Amino acid sequence: MTGGRQPVPGPAGAVLAVDSGGSGLRVVLAVGGRALGAPLVSAEPVRTGARGIDPGHLLALLLPMARRLMADAGVGEVRAAVLGAAGMATLGDALRAELPGAFARELGVRRLALAADAVTAYAGALGRRAGAVVAGGTGMIATGTDLTTWRRADGWGHLLGDCGGGAWIGRAGLDAAMRAFDGRRGGSAVLLARAEEMFGPAGELPGLLYPRTDRPAVLASFVPSVAACAERDPVARGILTAAAGHIVEAAAAVVPKSGDCEVAFTGGLFKMGDPLLVPLQEELSRQLPSARRTAAEGDPLHGAVRIATDLAEDRPGLPVDDRMLYVRTETGG
Repeated sequence: MTGGRQPVPGPAGAVLAVDSGGSGLRVVLAVGGRALGAPLVSAEPVRTGARGIDPGHLLALLLPMARRLMADAGVGEVRAAVLGAAGMATLGDALRAELPGAFARELGVRRLALAADAVTAYAGALGRRAGAVVAGGTGMIATGTDLTTWRRADGWGHLLGDCGGGAWIGRAGLDAAMRAFDGRRGGSAVLLARAEEMFGPAGELPGLLYPRTDRPAVLASFVPSVAACAERDPVARGILTAAAGHIVEAAAAVVPKSGDCEVAFTGGLFKMGDPLLVPLQEELSRQLPSARRTAAEGDPLHGAVRIATDLAEDRPGLPVDDRMLYVRTETGG
């Protein structure tokens, strides 16, 4: 680093936590498990290319933010860092190869964990307790652990899965709208009216939607309309009931074998309120009667802080896994 600043670790050493998702980066410093102020935010998401998540682009976005946080806090040394990133499990090979060296060289970080965003969501929601966490937004993924190994279900994207997530709900709502437009069974005139109010004439919707590179987000933008119609429209209500069933199916696939554990739901999808939460509770009672639904304690950035704090203090934490939670330390562990 430049500037000749001497290391000034906090009481337990400052740690760096990063949440990288489809909407950009959030970065925060923390000491003793508590953030030192508000996170810095980059609205530009990290690029994904032929090698997966692009480490060069990630570092170009992250390093100036990390250095600013360190300078503002008077911190010259970061004892540990955690990056939670969407796609880490399947698209993170280049990050695992290049980031340990880059973090050590550029920030002096010699304890680094690279985590799937589902893992940081889990840590934020339940900490080091066994159970299952479903993260729902535009997509949907369920993660569970018995504190020995990880299990995951879905999170395969809007073309192959993410069943019950925002893009899935939005697509189902637009499907019902187009059925009504055609006069086919299963259509909803209420959702058709909402779709035309939002997007314009129904017959022009394919030309509007298919060229978009952000199709999942566009589909998910119709979720509030489905929720708003659910009370009076049986088709909309049925879509959300089906979504709840898919979400709990994913949770059931990852809970520890005993099933007697905590299940938490985190992410913007679950801020919808009763239209989704009521059928969700009904599905939980039916599919996972021995599970205990609990409120998520924090979000994925909070989870990254928790993992980084454990790493800095050499505390046993969540299971280490080359894909889900990859850890490198100064001793090569």
